[in-house]
Amino acid sequence: MNANEALITKFYTAFQNKDVATMQECYSDQATFSDEAFVNLNAKEVCAMWAMLIKGGKDMRIDFSDIRAEEQGVRAHWDAYYTFSATGRKVLNRIDASFIIENGKIIRHTDHFNFYNWSKQSLGLTGLLLGWTSFLKNKVRKQASTKLAAYMEKELSKD
Repeated sequence: MNANEALITKFYTAFQNKDVATMQECYSDQATFSDEAFVNLNAKEVCAMWAMLIKGGKDMRIDFSDIRAEEQGVRAHWDAYYTFSATGRKVLNRIDASFIIENGKIIRHTDHFNFYNWSKQSLGLTGLLLGWTSFLKNKVRKQASTKLAAYMEKELSKD
């Protein structure tokens, strides 16, 4: 295992252990993150996102596998098992991740998952009927962004 693979193993092990601080330490101050719900987050936002998801995901658990170094970084697969808080529905989200690493820190993290499959599980009939549309994807992105902004504002007010 090379150093970059070790960093991603550390990241996902911390995720399994709900160790937000260690996850956050894996990111550069210039890091970016994107997935189907959260788009173009900066380092501060991505660190807050993981804290929000872990604190809110009481029954969340993850499994990770297939961590492999590639020319431009590291790829990995992970599965997230949780109850979607907005509907109370159980979700198994299968995610492929790619990372760009510089100086021992993640500078770009991109997660890919099938939005339609996720929406069918998390939103039920709405996801089944509309999960393939940009309308629903954009609505979910707006809700995710609003929720993250509110979480960050609340956490900043504690300082």
